[in-house]
Amino acid sequence: MSEFWEDNFLDKQEMWGFEPAKSALLALDFFDGPSVKNILIPGIGYGRNAQIFKSKGIQVTGIEISKTAIELARKHYGETMPIYHGSVSDMPFDNLKYDGIFCHALIHLLDANERAKLIQDCYGQLSDNGTMVFTAITKEAPNYGKGKKVGKDRFEFHRGAAIFYYDREAVETEFAEFGLTEIVAVDENQPMFLIRCKKSISNN
Repeated sequence: MSEFWEDNFLDKQEMWGFEPAKSALLALDFFDGPSVKNILIPGIGYGRNAQIFKSKGIQVTGIEISKTAIELARKHYGETMPIYHGSVSDMPFDNLKYDGIFCHALIHLLDANERAKLIQDCYGQLSDNGTMVFTAITKEAPNYGKGKKVGKDRFEFHRGAAIFYYDREAVETEFAEFGLTEIVAVDENQPMFLIRCKKSISNN
């Protein structure tokens, strides 16, 4: 996976432009308030979705597997945004608690064990009453069922990147014990679910 993303960022650089994802704009509604001082973005890339949070005075920290993507982010943000170089599978990278976590279009690239660990690790780094937002590709995507099948609802259409396609049942199975509050269909460049979880003290 590291090689896949490094090659992509080397070849395509800022491949998604700098307009934030629709899901980031929706997540801003959850994070835009005096109680949200900092957020973590696993899989931050070159920082496309960071600016709208930073514009509200929120401290953003990122995790990114591609050195090239981090270098691109540094061009735009300098050293104002900490970014850990590494795989989300190696979380946590610090001992901080975050008021919010935004994880866009990443979890579906992981296998079942990696997905479970990512959700657990993100939840573990949430402050009490913090909110985490994931986006995940759905079975409505045109490539669902295409390519090499590598597991239940998981297919490798592009070499080196297997994708797990979610339905609502899968979301509920994986997120239910982590304060799942909302599943919303969002049309990005692919049909996706926006998955919102809240860490209330009673859920700890």
